[in-house]
Amino acid sequence: MAGRTETDMAVSSDYRDFVLEQLAPLGQVTARRMFGGVGIYANGLFFALIDDDVLYLKTDESLRPEFEAAGCQAFAPFGADKPMSYWTAPTEALDDQDILLDWARKSLEVAARKQKPSPRGRGRGRAESVGG
Repeated sequence: MAGRTETDMAVSSDYRDFVLEQLAPLGQVTARRMFGGVGIYANGLFFALIDDDVLYLKTDESLRPEFEAAGCQAFAPFGADKPMSYWTAPTEALDDQDILLDWARKSLEVAARKQKPSPRGRGRGRAESVGG
């Protein structure tokens, strides 16, 4: 993220903790710092990220229309013409854990379909787990 300084906080610990608590029923939910934001994993599967205290969920061509219909926005850290396959969680999902879990489960299904095996011996960031 260009223009950020070391004192800028892309993700507040309060927001990160709130998201992890809400997603805890999915299993072992962890957060790892990455590129100025936080990657969210459930049982080791990367399916969401947080940037600037906004939760983004993994999508694909089959799930994208549901996110669009819910008024969600694409994550586009490199400009609007280069969106990534993560979209904001619907507003109502952040107010209702059951709704958030429904959306998160859909994103987990996408992540499972798209999962690529990671190379052995590759270093990983610090993980923070929330019981559940």
